Amino acid sequence: MSQKRILVTGASGCIGHYISETLIQETQHELYLLVRNPKKLQVDTQARPGVTVLQADMQEIGQFADLLKTIDIAVLTATAWGGDATFDINVHKTHELLNLLDPNRCEQVIYFSTASVLDRNNQPLKEAGKLGTDYIRSKYDCLHKIPQLAIAPKVTAVFPTLVVGGDSNKPYSHVTSGIAEVTKYIDLIRYLKADGSFHFIHGRDIATVVQYLIDNPPREDEPRFVVLGQAQLTVNQAIEEVCAYLGKKIFFRIPLSLSLANLIIVLFRIQMAAWDRFSMNYRHFTYQNVVNPANLGLPNYCATMSDVLKISGVEPFIK
Repeated sequence: MSQKRILVTGASGCIGHYISETLIQETQHELYLLVRNPKKLQVDTQARPGVTVLQADMQEIGQFADLLKTIDIAVLTATAWGGDATFDINVHKTHELLNLLDPNRCEQVIYFSTASVLDRNNQPLKEAGKLGTDYIRSKYDCLHKIPQLAIAPKVTAVFPTLVVGGDSNKPYSHVTSGIAEVTKYIDLIRYLKADGSFHFIHGRDIATVVQYLIDNPPREDEPRFVVLGQAQLTVNQAIEEVCAYLGKKIFFRIPLSLSLANLIIVLFRIQMAAWDRFSMNYRHFTYQNVVNPANLGLPNYCATMSDVLKISGVEPFIK
């Protein structure tokens, strides 16, 4: 395969680390890694020639206008999770970058959104645009404005579900940071039953899919919305898998109904943001045709809750 010129934004984030590492180790493409702070980039950028680190904030993306015109593939993972600059970075500066790419040269843009902006049929979820956090609403807005851009036909939007990942050389995802806390309370959690379901995806599996998309860009007749996730898992299945891994028996389970949860919120005067309240009522964050390495015929790194626990450093119960 011919050598491409690839830009990766947000290279020092959890997902950005896995993608950068994979592209450095598995390809010979010419890479440009955009980071705010190069000290946070733990991948070996000296492992081979053709890897350039660009130090800048997304708010300064205009300084790379000449370089952007020469990019063949852009992988956009940079994001602001909250704060005053959220909409500026996630919408305006992302669009500025997209407009600086040459639609005649650039073959593909892999734009990272979030599965939270989609409903169960992979269509935009209106509540995400109205009730979501600043991060979610900005991703919703950006997605709606992309079709107006000249580069739009080249954009593959990817929507990660719950992201797990991180290790001694990579920042931990928000979900992975909370796993040890959940296992601490498993003696209580194992007796609860809840109605809900979800998908998750590991950073390394995301990187595998991104490499596949770079090598196999969607054809004109193929969908350019890609939801990244392992097979759907119910909350109860997840609890059972965690208990089996930790050697905890389940003797009975108390259904945690929505009305009981609402009663607890009222009694204890718990303050809930609009999006949290919506999520509690919505419960099933599941999607159609989720993509992971296995359904592309590639090895899956982290496919089960047991894999998640093992990779997160939680010790299994040994009889």
